[in-house]
Amino acid sequence: MNLIRKGHRQSHRGVIGVESAIVMIAFVIVAAALAFVVLNMGFSTTQKAKTTISAGLGEASSSLEVSGKVTGVGCTSSASDTTCATTPKLNVTSIPIKVASGGDSINLASATASIKYLSNTVQYDNIYAGPISSAEYSSTTAAFTQATAETGSAFDAFNSAHPVTGAVPSSTKAIVYWSVQSNTNAILDQGEHAVVAVAYSSADRPSALDKVRVEIVVPTGAPLTVERQVPNITTAVVDLG
Repeated sequence: MNLIRKGHRQSHRGVIGVESAIVMIAFVIVAAALAFVVLNMGFSTTQKAKTTISAGLGEASSSLEVSGKVTGVGCTSSASDTTCATTPKLNVTSIPIKVASGGDSINLASATASIKYLSNTVQYDNIYAGPISSAEYSSTTAAFTQATAETGSAFDAFNSAHPVTGAVPSSTKAIVYWSVQSNTNAILDQGEHAVVAVAYSSADRPSALDKVRVEIVVPTGAPLTVERQVPNITTAVVDLG
């Protein structure tokens, strides 16, 4: 009888040990599952935060940058405008631009981009007539020659008015032309170079010590702001820095 009782006790102890092991294994599995869920949620939150930060940086930084010297077309004497002989002025300001390093292509069509202009005396919300994208242009003179031939009401200010050769447009307007181009659309791609050229009306032409500010507003990213102070105008080509 004692032997039977002793065997029964050992049997019960074995069963209890197996049950404890099963319970422990169950706890381990549940804990591992919960840990996986927590880690997965952490990774997901980190990825969302990274995406949000990247998007915020993209919106805060400009997709464009100035790619060279800003220059102006000076009017020091003119047969049709005698005011230039006494008070030299700028007829045009040219700003070379390109896509910033690592930036995406930018649509510079007039429907998606705009150009603001501010000076000491005037402020315009949008002076952008549109892009001249049919070919590459080696100079501002050639680009405005094409602008005078463009159709559409936005280019009416350039009708028979070539700002580089002396005649001023009826209103202050800006165009964009490509100096280095890989295709003929209005999208500025990596490797391409464009120029924002602002032609001033007679009343808006800046003179020495005036400040000119151009803001190029594009669909994505912060606007590119270019501000310069006009130096003494003594030649037809003025270096604005």
